[in-house]
This record gives sequence, C-alpha cells and structure tokens, in this order.
Amino acid sequence: MKQQQHKIQLRQELLKKRRSLPQDIWREKSDRLCEKLQTLSLFIEAKTVLAYFSFRQEPDLSPLFTANRRWGFSRCVEKSLVWHRWRPGDPLQSGIYGIDEPFPNAPSLHPSQVDLILVPAVACDYQGYRLGYGGGFYDRLLASPQWSKIPTVGVIFDFAHLPQLPVEPWDKRLQAVCTETSTFIY
Repeated sequence: MKQQQHKIQLRQELLKKRRSLPQDIWREKSDRLCEKLQTLSLFIEAKTVLAYFSFRQEPDLSPLFTANRRWGFSRCVEKSLVWHRWRPGDPLQSGIYGIDEPFPNAPSLHPSQVDLILVPAVACDYQGYRLGYGGGFYDRLLASPQWSKIPTVGVIFDFAHLPQLPVEPWDKRLQAVCTETSTFIY
C-alpha cells in the first residue's frame, strides 16, 4: 500500500512540473527530444512506429510524423489499446480520455507489422522501468505475448528521468529511454 501511495504522489508531482513548463520551453524540449530520437538506431531502422499524440504537455512528437514512415496510434477500447494506421492529414477524434485518436474504421495494425513502440510516460528510471498514468494500458499491452517482443522507447523530459521508481512484479523494462539531452539503451 505504501508503494502505491508513493507512486500516486510521485505521479502528481511530476505531472504538475510538466504542466508548469512555459509553452516555449516545452516546445524547445520537445523539438530537441525529436532530434535525439532520430539518432537512435531503434528509430532509424523502424519502418512502422507506434506513437502517441501529446496530451497534457507530454513531449510532442508531431515533428516526426512524416509520410516517410508508417505510423500507428491507439484508441482506448475498454481496458485495451487498439492500434490503427495513421497518415498525416488523416482525421482524428477525441477519445474517452480527451486524447486524439484515429477513427475506428482506420486500418488496424497487427503486432507483426510493428517495429517500434514509442511509449509515453510520467517518468522512467535508470533501469528502464516507467511510471505510467495509472490506467495500466501500456502495462497490459507490453505484457501480452504478441506485443512483448517489439522494442520500446520511453519518451520523457530530463527532469522525469529518475534514479529509481517503485516497481511492481508486472512492470516490463523498456529497451530504451529518450529525453531532450540523452538516449539510454538497456
């Protein structure tokens, strides 16, 4: 129980810090993070990448969303993430949590078509574990056999890269973490 309280408190503190970033600083950090991500071999070699649309001042990856790569974005369906192909200019809708997502009739993506998953996080630690938003969507995804072998990169700002996070038995390590100043491979 104490560990849960610690996670809740840590999540609140880091989200507050992220939301307090001035818009120009957030934009600059996001742009620098995108530049770092483009130097990561996992990203360079990936043809189909699952990503996210920035919400509540998450690092904004939209400068990467170009036509020279296949992109996938999720829809929240009950307790799962369902992935769809998305191209720049395709329409989006607001999902259950207010996050942009593809329409249900957008082409589906199967795990066998995916080369890399860019994972949003509140924080990541030096061992490659992540602190999510508490819904367990990515925990369930990354634990399922068909998704568990696909490389993952946690995407966070420097201040959210911490020495150690509380880890649960079901938590899966990411293969890498990318911030605006560094990339870390685990």
